[in-house]
Amino acid sequence: MKTARGFALLVAVYCLVVYGIPRPEAIKPEGWRLTGLFLATVVGSITEPLPAGALVLLAVVLSSLVGGLTITEALAGYSNSSVWLVLVAFFISHALIHTGLARRIALLFVRAFGKSSLGVAYSLAASDMVLAGMIPSNGARAGGIILPIARSISELYGSLPGETAGKLGSFLMIAVYQSVCITSGMWMTGQVSNFLARDMALQAGYELTPLSWIRASIVPGLLSLIVVPWIAMKLNPPELKHTPEASKFAAGELKAMGPLRRPEWILLTVFATVVYFWIRSRDLGIDVAVPALLGVMVLLLTGVLEWDDIPGEKGGWAVFIWYGGLLRLAQGLNDAGVTKVFAANVAATLGGYGWPTLFALTILIYFYAHYAFASITAHMVSMFPAFLAVLLMAGAPIGLAVYTFVFLANLSACLTHYGTTPAPIYFAQGYVPLKMWWKIGAVAGVANLIIWTTAGFGWWKLLGIW
Repeated sequence: MKTARGFALLVAVYCLVVYGIPRPEAIKPEGWRLTGLFLATVVGSITEPLPAGALVLLAVVLSSLVGGLTITEALAGYSNSSVWLVLVAFFISHALIHTGLARRIALLFVRAFGKSSLGVAYSLAASDMVLAGMIPSNGARAGGIILPIARSISELYGSLPGETAGKLGSFLMIAVYQSVCITSGMWMTGQVSNFLARDMALQAGYELTPLSWIRASIVPGLLSLIVVPWIAMKLNPPELKHTPEASKFAAGELKAMGPLRRPEWILLTVFATVVYFWIRSRDLGIDVAVPALLGVMVLLLTGVLEWDDIPGEKGGWAVFIWYGGLLRLAQGLNDAGVTKVFAANVAATLGGYGWPTLFALTILIYFYAHYAFASITAHMVSMFPAFLAVLLMAGAPIGLAVYTFVFLANLSACLTHYGTTPAPIYFAQGYVPLKMWWKIGAVAGVANLIIWTTAGFGWWKLLGIW
């Protein structure tokens, strides 16, 4: 019944767009039908009458019937190198988790900096920041690696959901989650829709690379990682300020793990090599997906990955399906001139504003619109290309606009307990009351906006981005 109602809503969205809204003359009928199909898919990604991959695959097939694409054109997104790069990142992240290297990295940070409650929060945030350069799922990182350590340290001090939550666990859960929203945007591999943003930016004529991404994010990102856990400390202070047992716990866990094993050494070497070729990719004239694919081949040849791990990586293949399809649908809209027409109409409506004023307005709308989204991907797909087109039409610097909307989509997930995949996982632990979660989210949101639009803009000016 729920699935039927969900599909009825999507059909209604499609019909409203195609038959209820006058079609602009510059857009052909098939392009307008593709617009209706795309918007219905975006709504479906929020309401989820079907899993996201199945829904997007259905839209891809329908685009060949009503959207003016041949089936070969509709499926072309699955040959895109970015789509394969995302899939490969999931294979590498599987190896990181399976070998224990990811957990070892997190424990090393806790052992070094975990002697105070704020230090534990910073160490777990730093762990997630490092792992975000290798694991493209913030749910896998924050839920599968960081959360068990945070929970174990909380329980070590007798801090459980309920009466004892305030000892340590309540602070740790909200501080770590807020940090995840920052680290998800700091790397292109921080979470999967960052790759989608990369391709949408490329369609607009601006190239993002893994190196340029981290160069742009490192200064405002580190500032946010310093400030936001401190805000969580002030608004939701733990009863325990000193946590020497946390450092001892991490040391004990590392001792039990023993020295780095052969698979971990191989994985470290492979990843370092892949990153080196990512940095040199432009000079060498190779796509960034090539060294990543070769890296996976080395992991297979050395036994760090088994072949069964490849088809068994269900999360990666699910992302492959929806990402490749969604990318092609978005490209189809761009080819049909829909984005350009939208931008021209908005620019005409707001013609009295210069681009700086328009930019400030769109930043606030774009950021706080995330109260209506339970997914960074849905937010980015529905608003990134449209808002970018509007600002470019108004004369805004393309680099400034691209990086702003890329990073703010991730940062805005801090607002609610459903903002991105790890949010419900952490909230469900039962440590943080809903009122406190939203209070800290609201203050952290303001802090992130200030940091990224002041220090961030200034840093990008020094880098020559605008």
